[in-house]
Amino acid sequence: MTDKREILVTEVALRDGSHAINHQFTVEQVVRVARALDEANVPFIEVSHGDGLAGSSLQYGLSRTNEMELIEAAVSVCKQATIGVLLLPGIGTIKDLNAAAKLGVGMARIATHSTEADISAQHIARSKELGLLTVGFLMMAHMAPPAKLAEQAKLMESYGADVVYIVDSAGALLPDQVAERVRALKESLEVPVGFHAHNNLSLAMANTLAAIKEGATRIDGSVRCLGAGAGNTQTEVFVAVMERMGIHTGIDLYKMMDLAEDIVAPLIQVPQEITRNSLVLGYAGVYSSFRLHAERAAKRFGIDSRDILIELGARKAVGGQEDMIIDVAAEIAKRQAAVESR
Repeated sequence: MTDKREILVTEVALRDGSHAINHQFTVEQVVRVARALDEANVPFIEVSHGDGLAGSSLQYGLSRTNEMELIEAAVSVCKQATIGVLLLPGIGTIKDLNAAAKLGVGMARIATHSTEADISAQHIARSKELGLLTVGFLMMAHMAPPAKLAEQAKLMESYGADVVYIVDSAGALLPDQVAERVRALKESLEVPVGFHAHNNLSLAMANTLAAIKEGATRIDGSVRCLGAGAGNTQTEVFVAVMERMGIHTGIDLYKMMDLAEDIVAPLIQVPQEITRNSLVLGYAGVYSSFRLHAERAAKRFGIDSRDILIELGARKAVGGQEDMIIDVAAEIAKRQAAVESR
């Protein structure tokens, strides 16, 4: 029996995938990927630094190319797709949002920690004033129980969000936990619910299907799984699964397969697989973009990167606390040196 529902997909490889390649996208790469996604009829394409507008910094990672150039390039080649951006209040500003809107962006996703929706009010309001499709993005959703998450989502809705997303930033949620959270939001909100997965526990597809079963209609994917940690729900695979289930996405499966193989795969520096460190991200509940930072710190201090990630999980570190990674690594190295000297 065919399911009559329609799922709207946002492709995040040109934003979340920025983490995986150390924010080294070029204009030419973005043009090729965005044009191919547009031709495959992907409705929404997110483009910005991995940590959102104005994310390029020593703390989060310096971009090779100014993100406004990447956004402008993507807008220029897309005939049907809406280009979106991510903004984390405290990193990106209203000024950055205004600049992106002037370039032709049609969607803004305002992201906060899962218990800090109140800091999104002015950014959501400004996005609405600019006429953008405005999305509330509740990150690290595994750290908030369903009722708390629904409360925070309701705040974003009250500020004017057109959609609210549950974001499994650490890839730490299990399918039943996703179902509980989506159910809580569906019972509390009038606006659609979205879901953004990471594959650190090899559960991105299972979690996405659990979200859809509970009524989520906005889903994120990354072509060829290009995203932070072990990547996101793999877009071309997701489209195939939706077709098998009789759920409409409007995306051309063959074109998605071709662009994944011919255009995106050559950009990937390290295979998007579940390595020991990406596994630890999901196991310990650590922000997926921390992986490369932890690996660099581990090399600098001569310690095991898994120890860093486990400690960050124990401290409940969240996105925006990347500077904590060096401190944790130094403490672990000092502690281990003291033990060895006894």
